[in-house]
Amino acid sequence: MYQIPEISLNNMDAIIFILFLVLSVVSMAFHYLAKNTDQRRQSISNANFLTFQRSFFAVYFLALLGDWLQGPYVYKLYDYYGFKEFQIAVLYVAGFASSVVFGTATGPLADMIGRRKMATAFCVTYILCCVTKLSGSYWILMIGRLLGGISTSMLFSTFEAWYVYEHTERHGFPNEWMGATFSITTFWNGMLAILSGVVANFAAEGLGFGPVAPFVVACFPLTLCGVIVINVWDENYGNRKPKFMSNCLDGLKVIFSDQSVLLLGGVQSMVESCMYIFVFLWTPVLMPWDPPLGMVFACFMLAIMIGSSIYTLLQSRGFRPENVLKICLVIISASMAGCSYAASPDISDTKLVIIYASFFALEVAIGIYFPAMSFAKSQVIPESHRANVMNWFRVPMNVITCSTLLCLHIEWVAADKRIVFAVCLAMAISGVLMASHLEAANQKRRENNKDFSEEQQSFMYAEEET
Repeated sequence: MYQIPEISLNNMDAIIFILFLVLSVVSMAFHYLAKNTDQRRQSISNANFLTFQRSFFAVYFLALLGDWLQGPYVYKLYDYYGFKEFQIAVLYVAGFASSVVFGTATGPLADMIGRRKMATAFCVTYILCCVTKLSGSYWILMIGRLLGGISTSMLFSTFEAWYVYEHTERHGFPNEWMGATFSITTFWNGMLAILSGVVANFAAEGLGFGPVAPFVVACFPLTLCGVIVINVWDENYGNRKPKFMSNCLDGLKVIFSDQSVLLLGGVQSMVESCMYIFVFLWTPVLMPWDPPLGMVFACFMLAIMIGSSIYTLLQSRGFRPENVLKICLVIISASMAGCSYAASPDISDTKLVIIYASFFALEVAIGIYFPAMSFAKSQVIPESHRANVMNWFRVPMNVITCSTLLCLHIEWVAADKRIVFAVCLAMAISGVLMASHLEAANQKRRENNKDFSEEQQSFMYAEEET
């Protein structure tokens, strides 16, 4: 039987720093190829659009920076305070459960009271979440996780809903330009995440302030974000019906009344469940080798940047969002298959290389996924219920993620992470099937719209002749 040759990893720090440099070069090469696409040039040539983009980017990038600074050391901080893996898993579950219970309300609430107000509330809530990390009390940290879950729901619904309304309703820019904006946000999201990884690594390990330092640093961009929102953004609204519960249920009705919306929500649930399970698992899987966590995180974010550039290249070559989402899920399936093989209790150096490669492939897929999903949602979700529907999309993802992490309380699951990765593989394959059905549903929608347009045109010609 063929045996994979063993690889020796003697100096993990040096390997990670070299990998960071290599990925930086590759990322810049892909960015150079992507930035010259026709769609990007068309967007940048419009001065009004550029001004509008900057008003969105200034706020959104600060919000992302505050979020990413917390990423590399969440697990390490809880471990530093002396909590066991299952206790840490419960803290993570509290954040996801908070998104399920409270997060679905943030969408209709933003539609009713205003997305600008909700963005300001996000800044306040997330700063309080960071402050709780200064305490070693389990229950104070639990409160912080609850606040973090609410904040995350606001981040991934309110800001995008504000942008789409301003883009289409207030300014009337072409819908096609949104794809370029979402690609830019994903690319710079990666840049900010890389910066966050380096800064977090420097603050926690270079300066010796420990794993709590990145959370203190995160308070500064979040504060500036809130100030800019208050002073620069205009207010906009979605569905402003006074019945709050009715608003929540309206979003659910939109999902089940449109096959494309339902399938899109299913694809999001599969991809983001895999992603958030990975967010928990990557640190304990790699910790036995004691890598520089901030720099590993920065490498992951470089992979996301590469994915963002690949999305731009695919978009410029005529790939539709549903086609791109299917490609993402195929890559994620391959990544999870590699982890299902290599993440055994006795991880050798060779298997560790396979795990790293699988993790990086997953992050490339995520970099492709986010702009494709954002563009797809902008095309199929009604504006009046956009934030509401997007928060409902997160409910199955949070339920799946919580259930999977709680299984780590089972001894044989906790001892062998391959079981969890196998579950992720099954979800990714399910996502491929959903994306295939989404392709067919959207193709049918386009054909129906084309037939309807031709009928209208024929009717108009007939009227003119008479």
